[in-house]
Amino acid sequence: MTTTTPGSFESDGSDTSVAPVIPDAGNVTTRSLEALQSADQRKVMDIVDKLRRTGLSGIVELPQLVVCGDQSSGKSSVLEAITEIPFPRKENLCTRFATEIILRRSPSSTILITINPDKHRPTQEQEKLGSFSRSLADFDQLPSIIEEATEEMGLGVVGGPTSRAFSRDVLTVEIAGPERPQLTLVDLPGLIHATNRAQTETDKVLILDLVKEYMNNPRTIILAVVSAKNDHANQIVLDYCRKIDRQGRRTLGIITKPDFLREGTANEMSWIELAKNQDIYLERGWHMLKNRDENQMSYSFAQRNEDEMRFFSKGRYQNLDRSCVGIDSLRARLSTVLLQHLITELPSLQSEIVDKLEATDKEIGQLGEKRDTVKKQRMLLTEMSMRVSELLNSALQGHYESDFFGTIDKDASVDSASNIRRFRAVIQHMNITFSRNMRLKGHQYRLGVGPGDDEGEEEDEKDCVVSEDGEDSEGGEDSEDSEDGEDSEDGPKDLSREESIQWVKKTLERSRGHELPGTFQPYLISQLFWEQSQPWESLATEHIRTVADACKVFVDAVLDASAPEFKDRLATFRVDAALSEALKNAKEELGKLLKDKARHPSTYNHYFTTTVQKIRQKKNEAAVKFATEASEEIIHTRGEGFQTKINPHKLKEAMSKAIEKDMDVFSSQEALDVQRAYYKDELKYFTNAVTKVVIERHLVEPLPKKIFSPMNVNEMTDQEISYVAAESSEVTERRARLEQRKAMLEKGLQTFREAMGGLRRR
Repeated sequence: MTTTTPGSFESDGSDTSVAPVIPDAGNVTTRSLEALQSADQRKVMDIVDKLRRTGLSGIVELPQLVVCGDQSSGKSSVLEAITEIPFPRKENLCTRFATEIILRRSPSSTILITINPDKHRPTQEQEKLGSFSRSLADFDQLPSIIEEATEEMGLGVVGGPTSRAFSRDVLTVEIAGPERPQLTLVDLPGLIHATNRAQTETDKVLILDLVKEYMNNPRTIILAVVSAKNDHANQIVLDYCRKIDRQGRRTLGIITKPDFLREGTANEMSWIELAKNQDIYLERGWHMLKNRDENQMSYSFAQRNEDEMRFFSKGRYQNLDRSCVGIDSLRARLSTVLLQHLITELPSLQSEIVDKLEATDKEIGQLGEKRDTVKKQRMLLTEMSMRVSELLNSALQGHYESDFFGTIDKDASVDSASNIRRFRAVIQHMNITFSRNMRLKGHQYRLGVGPGDDEGEEEDEKDCVVSEDGEDSEGGEDSEDSEDGEDSEDGPKDLSREESIQWVKKTLERSRGHELPGTFQPYLISQLFWEQSQPWESLATEHIRTVADACKVFVDAVLDASAPEFKDRLATFRVDAALSEALKNAKEELGKLLKDKARHPSTYNHYFTTTVQKIRQKKNEAAVKFATEASEEIIHTRGEGFQTKINPHKLKEAMSKAIEKDMDVFSSQEALDVQRAYYKDELKYFTNAVTKVVIERHLVEPLPKKIFSPMNVNEMTDQEISYVAAESSEVTERRARLEQRKAMLEKGLQTFREAMGGLRRR
């Protein structure tokens, strides 16, 4: 045997030691119904009704009395007795959806029928159902109006081909009159035990979910209707009440159909014990009603009530507390229960409304400023373009004060993703790398040096392979040099001095014109230079591609920081096209440089002639030095000892040997010197032209103006503005939902304050 303590919902039915507890019911019968209908009570109940009408029932849990029970439990008859409203019984229309019944005392009698649509319906359907409103002159019109509302909900005719048994929409019946009690009830469809053709398994689950949703609301008082015709252990409504309201604090039990019990039987006694709260204990207790039987359907409400009073005045029922039986005491009891429940719940309800309003405001704020007009969209894009241009300009000027630039990643390369925001440093690094690659790998042949020659490219390579800190070339470029540089199969080919002269000589022999022997025509220098500078195009093209890729990564980082919401649309509309155009212009500019390079050699830089003269001067100095050393003789004279003197004959002979007699070799040597001087001159020009004209002019410098500037925004059409800045459909829908939610919460809070203010003034 299990014992039951106050507050427990569970009992084995054998414990009768617990006295019945019916909070605030003992003195209900001592006061009249009119005493309960005070102005303050009406005001409190009106608060919740007004909150429900604002749509808050879908946002916060509102206090309410919910009537639920198994099918055929007598639930509809209970509602009819409480409200004295002749609800239609045709096709069970009233139980195919939740019905909210609002009873209010008023000098004039009114009946209003509306629909509170399911919040999961599409917005258009919600608006259509929300506009449904019908005023009735008398209750004779009620069946037809409810049937009309049923069709509006899309339920169709019961059993029809398009019929749905139940809906999650709520029908609201608001009735006012001078004799009406202050009461609001929500009637739910009856729980289904067994399915049939008209009520499917899907309908069974839908109703159960709907009833459980109402029951789970911690501010709901559950009016659990059970029929004495069936064992209460078999009525599933109590099972769900036990699971949801474990302490039995929110449940008030209503027993119907006691007239079906045989007088004096144990079964009758068990139901009386239940009514006394001695079986299944509920803090709010139990109540017993006698509904009209099949032979009494024509009874008026007054006749129904008289019959009920006679029934409970005899037999074992006469010993029941009068506050626990009959419709009059139930009305008074429910009014009291509801009033006390509302007074208890209203403070926490107000706090919940305030909290949810603040949370909704925060969510709206996270969506940013509303952009429902082209003017607002243009203003937003203008502000955004200013931020983008400011970051682009700062990065290109090398002013890294903004938080956007972050800290330096010293462990990563200069042009890595973690350092890309410091873009001027990245561009400088890439240009320096290009300049080094041009010196290291720009020539087809690494020409050997001879007597009197400058060390040429060999000296350049020694200077370039060592970085500023004395180590190998920095970062990733060092590995590139080792892969593609002097030791690579793709790098310059080594030629000795003799091989270099032969390279020139072969070209001279195949390019000879009418020039005198020992001389060479200008076209020879063109051929030599074009062949020697073949790698320039690929090196420059690769540099342009690398810088263009870096620009894309950098711009992407700027947009990520300044316009994350619009980055994709800006990229589609403008940024990708601007970067592509810049790359195209850079390639075209490089094409012009290469076209200039393909012309016959031309220079006006004195560096060229100075270099040629220096080469010749060094050669002459080398020849003189060689001849001088060859003509030196050691002579011993008396008084002066051993002395070194130049033998004029030997000097003349040595000098004559330095003269190259092979005319082609001589002209090849001269051409090689001229070609080397011209190559050095053009290398400097081409490197500067690529870095300044191609890279800076076309890829780097235009970024602030062409990517996304205020001028760009000013030139955009209204359609383009909307394409970029208009909110996505998802954001628009979410904003609309949040703003609607906010409006309902604000309206609810205002309604709450006004009503509470009225109560305080009273």
